[in-house]
This record gives sequence, structure tokens and C-alpha cells, in this order.
Amino acid sequence: MTINIQYVHMATSEAMNEYVTKKLNKLGKKYDWIIGAEVNFGVEHNDKEKGKICKMELSLPGPRIFAASNEDNYEDAVKHTISDLEKQLKKRKETFKTH
Repeated sequence: MTINIQYVHMATSEAMNEYVTKKLNKLGKKYDWIIGAEVNFGVEHNDKEKGKICKMELSLPGPRIFAASNEDNYEDAVKHTISDLEKQLKKRKETFKTH
């Protein structure tokens, strides 16, 4: 699986790269038909929102799947985003079984 990580309007973090890569590789072992992942980190300066944004898009057979979350820290944002992606992957796997 190819993983592309981008940081929008913020400094890159090697520790965050390793964390995301570890989480996505774990997901890739469970769903071996994932081709690649695009990850975007950003920050939103808004008092009403939490501000740490993580967006992920997975390439796989059929339409791509996408999830995003806005949390207090990037680790929580990654966890919530991957959790949302895993729900979508489970649904996609069920459709594979029926064909």
C-alpha cells in the first residue's frame, strides 16, 4: 500500500508520519485489497471547533472511500478517521462477498 501524507499550513512531523503509517499498515493487513492512502493534516483556527483536522482517502477497487475528523489533537483525529474508514471497508467487504 502506498501512503502519501501531506501537511497543510503546518510543519511536518516524523512522529506523526510513523503513527499514521503504523495505523494504516495495520488496516492494510486486515484489508489486503487497499491500493493506497492519501492523508492530509491541517489546522483550523476557529474558537468553536476543535481545530486539528485529519482527512484520509483510500484507493481500492471500485469507488474511493473518504473520511475526515476534527479533534483536539491529531492522534484522536487519526483514530476517529481510521475508525470511520474501517466501517466503510467492512461494508465494502460485504458487497464483495455477495458477488
